[in-house]
Amino acid sequence: MSIVLHAPATPTAPDLVLRPWRADDLDAVLEAYRDPVLRSWTRRPVTTPAEARAFLRRSDQGWAADRRFSFAVLERTPDGERVAANVVLKEVTPGRPDAEVGYWTAAPARGRGVAPRAVDAVSAWAFARFAATGLTRLELLHQVDNPASCRVAQKCGYVFAEVLPAHPPFPRDGHRHIRQRP
Repeated sequence: MSIVLHAPATPTAPDLVLRPWRADDLDAVLEAYRDPVLRSWTRRPVTTPAEARAFLRRSDQGWAADRRFSFAVLERTPDGERVAANVVLKEVTPGRPDAEVGYWTAAPARGRGVAPRAVDAVSAWAFARFAATGLTRLELLHQVDNPASCRVAQKCGYVFAEVLPAHPPFPRDGHRHIRQRP
């Protein structure tokens, strides 16, 4: 079964389609990771076709294991669709009340509300999809020097909970934001 989520257009940005990553997204993954800002915030930068294939393979494996759900976020354009972001729901375990949401946004899509709309769509899906397994809380983590991620969390109803001390591979302290199931 293929999961497809949608986020509506805004006055400044087209609608979004969220779907599992596919093998033919390899070039889009490589293009997104050419951005030095994206690479600076991620634990696993993708710089080669082999690393892009590994990224896509991990995505497939996560879906197959029913524990990690990575969505390609696509913007509709007059010429088709382009990858604008990635949103992942991770650490989903039956009986465990919490899981984590993470994301990145491709450089051309930043500042247009893509991340909040995509994170909100995945968060709502997660609570609906995993309600019967006991999921009641989602966490969004980011480093303290990333104020854009703080804004995304707040826009999506993730409340600031605490400062987390730096822990490898993250060199700086972080923030934990929490969203409870409605």
